[in-house]
Amino acid sequence: MARNKILIPEARKGLDQLKGRVMKEKGYDVNDDPNDVKYEIADEQDIPLHKGYNGQLTSEDAGKIGGPIGGNMVKEMVKMAQEQMKK
Repeated sequence: MARNKILIPEARKGLDQLKGRVMKEKGYDVNDDPNDVKYEIADEQDIPLHKGYNGQLTSEDAGKIGGPIGGNMVKEMVKMAQEQMKK
């Protein structure tokens, strides 16, 4: 169950586009759905992540998958904010 709901639902498309762009720049294969990058990261770390229910996943493994995605997105957002402040 995801608890990280975005406050403005209309921002979902923009966040997905940001995720796709950032993860593509990091060398991940981002196809139609940027959310699919989590499966590539899980595979790299030998973490059994499947579409659908993943109740067997430990919080540590979930962090190993989501951390690189969220961390890279935050770094990019900070960079974008810094650029805006320069203007």
